[in-house]
Amino acid sequence: MATIDVVLGDITREDVDAVVTAANESLLGGGGVDGAIHRAAGPSLAEAGAAIAPCDPGDAKATPAYDLYPPVRYVIHTVGPVWEGGDRGEAEVLASCYRRSLLVADELGASSVAFPAIATGVYGFPAELAARIAVDAIRSTPTRVERIRLVAFDEPTRDLLRAALVVS
Repeated sequence: MATIDVVLGDITREDVDAVVTAANESLLGGGGVDGAIHRAAGPSLAEAGAAIAPCDPGDAKATPAYDLYPPVRYVIHTVGPVWEGGDRGEAEVLASCYRRSLLVADELGASSVAFPAIATGVYGFPAELAARIAVDAIRSTPTRVERIRLVAFDEPTRDLLRAALVVS
């Protein structure tokens, strides 16, 4: 079973094999975490994303990490759900983001992966519910990944992820 850590920090500076980005369907980069990862990786990331786009909500696709902080070798792009009140399958789509990202990480041979809080920014997914879904999906997904880091961009998100890790 993978070790799961929760940290407060900059996902573009994580010491992992693969970084997951909360992408949009075009994989061309956007705001928030996705924008930060694209800026750190350089313009080749958007070119590689465009070549494999589109990516449906709940799915995941990989590209090289380009200029992202070594030793990161891959960026796993996953598209979270836009929150529409919770009765349109948003929870299932979010869980799929984590499961599919771990499957892609396994296909790549990644032993360590860093995840952001997917869909909690402009997509509006409630952060506490998203934290529980993330932890449950990660724990219930068979994977060869040995180390998983949940990287929070602020203290409230870190605290919600830590609480979800304890409760699940």
